This record gives sequence, C-alpha cells and structure tokens, in this order.
Amino acid sequence: MEHGVSSFNRFVHELSVDSEPSSMDYSSGEEEDIDGITPASPSSNCSRVSRASSFTKYERHRTGWIISILSWILFPAKFLLGIPFYIGRLSCTRGSKAPSTCHRPFQLHSSIRRVHTTKDHAVHCTTDRRRGVIEDLHLAIEIFIETIFDFFHKAAHFLLSPSEALRMSWRWFSSDKNDTEVIHRDVYDASVHTDTLGENDPSVSERKSTFHHVMNTDARTCQDVITELGYPYEAIRVETSDGYVLLLERIPRRDARKAVYLQHGILDSSMGWVSNGVVGSPAFAAYDQGYDVFLGNFRGLVSREHVNKDISSRRYWKYSINEHGTEDIPAMIEKIHEIKTSELKISQPDVKEEINEAQPYKLCAICHSLGGAAILMYVITCRIEEKPHRLSRLILLSPAGFHDDSTLVFTVAEYLFLVSAPILAYIVPAFYIPTKFFRMLLNKLARDFHNYPAVGGLVQTLMSYVVGGDSSNWVGVLGLPHYNMNDMPGVSFRVAHHLAQMKHTGKFRMFDYGSVRENMEVYGSPEPVDLGEYYRFIDIPVDLVAGRKDKVIRPSMVRKHYRLMKDSGVDVSYNEFEYAHLDFTFSHREELLAYVMSRLLLVEPDPKRQFSQKASKLKKKEQIESS
Repeated sequence: MEHGVSSFNRFVHELSVDSEPSSMDYSSGEEEDIDGITPASPSSNCSRVSRASSFTKYERHRTGWIISILSWILFPAKFLLGIPFYIGRLSCTRGSKAPSTCHRPFQLHSSIRRVHTTKDHAVHCTTDRRRGVIEDLHLAIEIFIETIFDFFHKAAHFLLSPSEALRMSWRWFSSDKNDTEVIHRDVYDASVHTDTLGENDPSVSERKSTFHHVMNTDARTCQDVITELGYPYEAIRVETSDGYVLLLERIPRRDARKAVYLQHGILDSSMGWVSNGVVGSPAFAAYDQGYDVFLGNFRGLVSREHVNKDISSRRYWKYSINEHGTEDIPAMIEKIHEIKTSELKISQPDVKEEINEAQPYKLCAICHSLGGAAILMYVITCRIEEKPHRLSRLILLSPAGFHDDSTLVFTVAEYLFLVSAPILAYIVPAFYIPTKFFRMLLNKLARDFHNYPAVGGLVQTLMSYVVGGDSSNWVGVLGLPHYNMNDMPGVSFRVAHHLAQMKHTGKFRMFDYGSVRENMEVYGSPEPVDLGEYYRFIDIPVDLVAGRKDKVIRPSMVRKHYRLMKDSGVDVSYNEFEYAHLDFTFSHREELLAYVMSRLLLVEPDPKRQFSQKASKLKKKEQIESS
C-alpha cells in the first residue's frame, strides 16, 4: 500500500498512462460531465487537504503492518518472480548489439520507492484519471494475463542462471523493511493557509495538513470547487441548540450590505449551488452581482457531526423536517446576522448608529425543494413566537410542502411508510449507504454511466420511471462528488415519514408524533400545526418557481402554495419554466438564473442607509484632503 492506495491501483494507473488512449481522458483541464454538471478536478492545496482528511495516523501504522505480513506470505511468489528479473537484467548487460530488445519487466518496487514533492503531487492530480468499475475490471484482466506470461518468461531466466538468481533474490528480500519505511516517508506534511471563521477567532490561520493519494475516486468538496475557480472561501462551524454541528459555507464580501442565503433540498448539499461552474451556478452569479453569499448545509451526513462524539446512529437520525426549520435554519441565519453586523461595524463605522434602529443589511434566501418547506416553516414559527427572522425576500424553487398530487410510485411509498412506520422506525433510522466500500462503488459506477452512454442511458431511463417520468439528469447527479467514499448526505426515516404524512393529509403541516400526549407537549394541541393556515404571518415578498416537467413536486402543488399565500395577503409571485425537478440546481439554465437574479435585485438597501454610507465616504474624503 502507498498513501492508502494499493500498489495494484498504482500499477494500473501507470500502465494506463503508457497504454493506448482507448478511453476518455479525465484530466482536470478537459473533463466534461453530462450537461456540464460536475466541475473539473481541482489541483489546489485546498483540494488535497480535503481529500487527505479521511486518513489518520492509526490507518498509516496499520497499513505498514499489513504490508509486512503480506510480504512474508507472498515471499515464495516474490522469490520466483524476482529471480528472472535479475537474470533478464544480467543478460541485457551482456548483449552489446541490441540491448533495447531485451525484456525489461515492470519495476514495481522502484515506483513504490518514489518520493513525491508538492510539485509532483500537483502534476499527478492534474494528469490523474478517475476510472469506473468496468475499466478497473478490464485493466485487471489485462494485468492478470500479462503477469502469467511474465511468470513463465522469468522462470526460464531462473533456470538459465540459478546462482545469480539466488544472490539477487536475497537482496530483494532484505529490502522489505526499507520499502515500509519509504512508504511512511511518502506521506508528508505541508503548511496550507486556510481562511476559516471559527467561534472566537475569525482571523486567517495556518495549519499542518497531510497529503495522500486517493483511491481513484472523486472526493472533492464545495470548498475545492470554489477555491479552484478563484473565489474566496470561508467555512463556518454552526452548532444548533440540540447539539448538531452544521457547516455554513461562504463566498465572502465582508463590506457588502446585501447577502443571500442558499439552502439545498433532500439528499443534496451546498455542492448543488456551485456544481455548474462560474457561468451557470447561482452562488457565483450572486457573488458577481455584489452579494455576500452563504451556503447552508442541513444536518444528516453519514459522518454524524454532533457535539456528542459518541452519539448513536439511532439518536442522531431522530429528527424530522421540524428540526430543519426550527433548529438548523435559525442557527445558520443567526450566525449570518452575527457575522454581518460585526464585520460592517469594522468596515463601515456609520453602521453602529443604524444597528439600534434596524438591520444594517438585507438578507434574501434562495431555497430548493425541501429547503423551501423548511424556510417557510422557519419564517412562520418566528412570527408566531414574535422573533425576528432577518429575511427580506424568499425565492423558492419547486418548494416542498404539498404532495397530494403525485405519481403512483410516491403514492405506494406513502402507504408503505404510514403502515410500516412503527416497525421500520426502530430498524431503519435513516436511508444512506453505510460502508465506505459501497460508497466507493457508487462513485465508480457513476463514472461508468458517464463513460458508457448506453449504460448511462439505461440507468437514466430506469431512474426516470422510478420517480414517475421526471427527466432530471439523474446519472449526472449520482456523479457529484458529495456522494463519495468518505461521506454523503442521507435522509432520516422521520423526514421521509413526515413527507408521507403531508401527502396523506394534503396539508403542509408539522410532524405528527403519533399520539395526543406527544403532540400536546410539542405543539400545545392534539394535532400538528397546519402551516398553510398561518401564511398570513409571512411579511416579506415570496417568489415561487415551478417546473412543467417536474414529476417530483408538480406545478399544481406549487400553485397550491401560491393560492393560499395570495388569499392570505402575501406579496407573492409565481412563474413556471420547462424544467424538471433537479434542473433548478444541477443544470445550466440561463433563463432561470437570469430570473432569480432579477428577483434578488428587487431588494435594495434603504435610502437612509445609502445616504449615510455616502455621507461617511464624503466625510472620510474631507478628512484626507484636510490632512
């Protein structure tokens, strides 16, 4: 093993570089996925740091022991294969007329001993090719056949010169210990500047990071994509009141008085808002328009980030959409408010006088699918409890909440959940891929779907039928790097059960705990709160967007939101586009992006604040001139 990667995988990589170009090139500069969904692989320091985070010192130590044990077990084969190598080398040195025709076996140990510098590592990342399962099997068969022929070839050399073979085999065997030491030296530390906003220290920090090679899978993060494209980045750690640790990511404009908060939907992450690159991603478009951009991430990762490091899987996944709307979003928006007010105080002194009167910045929210339902729940519960929600406008892309008009597949799933919920809730706390091996397998299969259009087309058709004919790019979504071997978003059983309850009742309401006593403890009433009846509390403009090809949340369900808001006196607009459900985030749609940006630009800072900002600048100018 080297850097957590088997020598076989490294052999396959070097063989593929030397072999004929029979398959597509996955280099970072030229790779293009279906519809441009997945950005190119970054070779920045940030990318290498994120990919290295999953390997610990314990795993490196354990790897060394495994290598030592395997070397003893495989010694006979190593002995037989090594003797012909040196015999062939000796015969090559003796042949003076045609030395180039002599057979030179592949030098595996010399490649293992190669020590990489930081520059070499960057070049390797740039030329690395990510393979799928089919390509791995194809190369493995070729290597196996070549190894058989090499074995007989080297055995013939062994018979010709046994004394030389014995001497060289002893040297080879004695080098095992050195190989293990070199493998550990191949893992090196480097200082990397990271711009991370913590709880108490918002300054730029420097930390030691360990670089490793990855197992030929895509494990990029939202940070990797943002920094590779040349944008600034911050990672903000947010703790909810019930102990969950969330990642709030940011493309910062510290002196901006307008900010936008983007919240993803189910089985998604902040990666969705940047996955189309500079031109087609809402996050980059908003930043280029002068906004301070915040990317929210719901709870629900396989890594189970929580204050209690020993929390059980059952306890971690025990949450519904209620917690998304009353715990996750409030914690992230309050953190945004804390950051913006403190930064504006420093960059714009006139803000100190405005903070006592009103909020010194404007915050808009763009939410997709489940994120739309959660943000509506957040605004309504804040208004009921008479708390400030900090928001100035909502732009909801195919929001969840009403699901009574849906396909047969979702109807069958609804009844299965409602009937089996008492039993399944204890057996299946959440839906996700539990082991690293199967997550790696999914990552490689997604690559196969892209490399082999026939296979990808078949999977795309099957996925479309499963979700009732929705034509979203399901194959491209499976290839996104937030579904990687180290981590992935999951869905708790209660979230799925909550959606089934909404579909069954035909109402946008909070989670039903199944008993009058529990509902009374949480809501003060025997029935859950019907959020649709409280739309009159929404005191900010709302823009609803539906997709005519959307079979997951049909346009009729988005229009149901619109009618209830209109009847309640909400300042609401409605628009439809020829899109499927995932096209709102994972596909490059210029028409949609232009519409969303036009709605954002309707929110401007108050004239009073604009005037005070200009006055402050003039005052500074006068002070400079006088000095």
